[in-house]
Amino acid sequence: MKPEIFKDFDLSNFWDKREYALQEYVSRAPSDKLIASVEQELGFKLPASYIELMKLNNGGIPHNTCFPISEPTSWADDHIAISGIMGIGRDKAHSLCGDFGSQFMIEDWGYPDTGVYICDCPSAGHDMVMLDYSKCGKDGEPEVVHVDQESDYKKTFLAKDFETFVRGLVNESVYDTSDEELAEALQSFKTGRFSDILQQYFEKEKAINFDKILRNLFTELTKEKGYFALHGDPLSYLAYDIQFYLLSRNEKIDSKDAFVEGYVPMVALGNNEISTGGYADFFEDWFDIKVESKQITKGSSGGFEFSESYKKKLLEEISRYE
Repeated sequence: MKPEIFKDFDLSNFWDKREYALQEYVSRAPSDKLIASVEQELGFKLPASYIELMKLNNGGIPHNTCFPISEPTSWADDHIAISGIMGIGRDKAHSLCGDFGSQFMIEDWGYPDTGVYICDCPSAGHDMVMLDYSKCGKDGEPEVVHVDQESDYKKTFLAKDFETFVRGLVNESVYDTSDEELAEALQSFKTGRFSDILQQYFEKEKAINFDKILRNLFTELTKEKGYFALHGDPLSYLAYDIQFYLLSRNEKIDSKDAFVEGYVPMVALGNNEISTGGYADFFEDWFDIKVESKQITKGSSGGFEFSESYKKKLLEEISRYE
């Protein structure tokens, strides 16, 4: 007789129901047909405990997002943190077969192809949590490991199986400095300086107060997420819009590489107080989407710029942040 999954473990308050979680992670309960097709696409049989949890709530952000460890990683000396657990499906960006799902991390980020990546982390791609089938084979019961891109994809053992991993999650308050970090980020939007290059761009745009707009936008985004980072969500895309608008009006962007070179020093690695302090390639995906949809086109000078119709729409949208 098979042991009961999650026996004596209260799942009634496991998930955080915030809007961001519902928008980016949560899908309808997966059917057996969908589960089979996802397993076929990924090449691995998903654990029964993972399937059971996803049938109750298909992806999301748990209230407890930290897992204790005994050796340091690029995140911390004594724990790892997750941003969410990916659901079974394709419709949400943060689902197993979604735009930022398991195969994306393997194919675009170079993560080891030895399992299924089920949890993204606050580093925006620089570490992940994986169901690791290295020891058990593709149909076995995988271990749960942390994979650290910053340390040449080093694996750190977390739990012998997915259920043990879920049971072992603890609240961030155990290690929490997030309240202080959040307060510092929000204060920086009030009194801190943008990078020197952004301040130069602001000075040339007298008709629109981009300094104020970005401060207000970053404040809203950070309050919604609980930390300051730019990912693949709508507010981050709006931030990419604004940065590209300013960049393209001051520099000739004749290639994607030129865009990347110009983007990084504005906010991602800005040289003053307002900076995310790092970046993932979400902004590169944004660029590809805008070009493909013809919202970004080549202008008469040969450089990339927003189409007139999209520029008008953007300026109307950001006016609410003034």
